[in-house]
Amino acid sequence: MNVQPFLHLACPLDDSPLTCTGSAWVCASGHNFDIAARGYTHLLPVQHKRTRDPGDSKAMVAARQRFLAAGFYQRIADAVNRALLPDGPVAEQLSCLDAGCGEGYYLRELVAAYPQQAFALLGVDISKWAVQSAAKRDARPNWVVGSNAHLPVQSASIDRLLCLFGFPVYPEFARVLKPGGLIVQVDAGSEHLQEVRQIIYPRAKPARQPHNAPPEGFSLAAVERVTYPANLYGADIISDLLEMTPHFFRASAEGRAALSELDSIRVTVDVQVASYSRSG
Repeated sequence: MNVQPFLHLACPLDDSPLTCTGSAWVCASGHNFDIAARGYTHLLPVQHKRTRDPGDSKAMVAARQRFLAAGFYQRIADAVNRALLPDGPVAEQLSCLDAGCGEGYYLRELVAAYPQQAFALLGVDISKWAVQSAAKRDARPNWVVGSNAHLPVQSASIDRLLCLFGFPVYPEFARVLKPGGLIVQVDAGSEHLQEVRQIIYPRAKPARQPHNAPPEGFSLAAVERVTYPANLYGADIISDLLEMTPHFFRASAEGRAALSELDSIRVTVDVQVASYSRSG
């Protein structure tokens, strides 16, 4: 089997290594974290939460799952896969962390793209609903509720790290990556979903341009801009697109109502895929 769960987890309370007993993860200090019946582990202590139920809601996760399953972001997944393995499969097993994994779409696409590559996979998301959905769809990776601000991962244990439309915490990313390891980061470009933004905001502000200056301790390995049109047909899929993005909360009521009246829309997908190499 080319996919195994990533096992080098760390206790979120004292950072010591965790050992899997089969039904729980336990550290030397005796901290115990049960593996849920649905196949994931909750490693987000209450003191690391800002709200009672942080991250994407159950409805947002379901909307994103439907939208991604329809293939509208397949070209983004393809570009991410190229950046993760620019020279194709390698002989050794690669440990890969999706930091902000959502419902696991991009890790599943990675495995499908490289069936001969051996992976040890970990998905971390602050939303329990996202992690539940990911675990339900693919039981092979290790799925964890956790935070990018304090990743429950042992230092220098990761070869590849994904941060896709997420919240990068570069000091933590540098800590968990091996020397020479890669971050692959996806950020929205200035034209991303501009047609939707023009409808839902009274005064649409231009989106911020993604930057590709490498963070401290990294060098820029590659950058690719992915831009293409996507035709959405049906009010349901248009609604899913809005609900799966932060625009859902920022849009005016009038803007959401105007978008809901559409039966079709042609949107621009515009993202930057940048990879950064961890210095030795």
